[in-house]
Amino acid sequence: MIGLKKIGMAVAMAATVLTAGIAHAQNSMSDPARAGYYDNLKGKRVVFVPVFMGLDLTEGWSKMMSRQADKLGYKYEVRNSNFNTAAGAQTITSLITEKPDVIVVQNPDVQSYAKLLAKAEKAGIHVIQLNMKTNVLTTGFVGADVEELGELQAKEVVAHCGSGTSGKVLVLAGPPSSPFSAYMLKGYENILNKSPEVKVVSVQSTGDYESAKAKSITQVVLQQHPDLCGVLGVWDNTDVGTAAAVKEAGKSGQVFVSSSGGGGELACKGIEEGMWQHYVSYDVPGQARDLNNLILAALQDKNPVGTTKTILYTPLVIYNKDNIKNQFCWTLDTIR
Repeated sequence: MIGLKKIGMAVAMAATVLTAGIAHAQNSMSDPARAGYYDNLKGKRVVFVPVFMGLDLTEGWSKMMSRQADKLGYKYEVRNSNFNTAAGAQTITSLITEKPDVIVVQNPDVQSYAKLLAKAEKAGIHVIQLNMKTNVLTTGFVGADVEELGELQAKEVVAHCGSGTSGKVLVLAGPPSSPFSAYMLKGYENILNKSPEVKVVSVQSTGDYESAKAKSITQVVLQQHPDLCGVLGVWDNTDVGTAAAVKEAGKSGQVFVSSSGGGGELACKGIEEGMWQHYVSYDVPGQARDLNNLILAALQDKNPVGTTKTILYTPLVIYNKDNIKNQFCWTLDTIR
């Protein structure tokens, strides 16, 4: 017993000496980059010009941009275009005169803001395009690879509407001028053109992603083609109308609906309630994190504006009945 006690005391003393040695060997120090990082952000200004506030997408992005600005001490504001392209163009024109450090823009189409965004960068303002980009590449773009998104939707519909079915598919689109809708249609074509077993019976625009219009289009197509097999939907908010038409026609078990969106609460609800059977999320919280990182890079950039151009396609996530319980369908209360 005495031997064991001596061994225990020796181990304890060794541990004490070792701990003390570490404490003396490791001195604290300040991160030389830290103070400059925070000081460089103070007083900077970021302005968000969305197509429209009040949508889950724009509200989610804005909440995360605002939270970061508050934390790091720079200014953040929103200039809402309210689905008015002319008003959005005037806002950007005014901002070029005001000279904020960064403008974040959600474009309504490919061309309307293109020249203004190039002008803003020539004036020394970093421009980050969000969700929908013009044909002019600026400091940054954050959004989905929409062509891939379309391919993922089309592959699933083709898999469901192959042999043993009518093979008939309805394609719903957004506004004809929308780059998002155009890229999505290209993704559909990449798959459907190689799938002779599938027959597209109609391709129609839902206007400005209008749910009521999606519903009326789907109702008419179901009347013309009661054996319709699938619908390639354009966006979850719009496809609420699509799903309503399918349900009211008594075709819920027959018509396979694929939709997409930012992966919010509606995404999970749609799968759980059978509004759509397949969903591709472009993950608004993930996009907002990428966007915030691009904003920080732009605010610290000492090079001439436009020297660096970065595209960040956010990863896409597929939701279906088999995995929906494992998905995080965010709300404005839970988004971080």
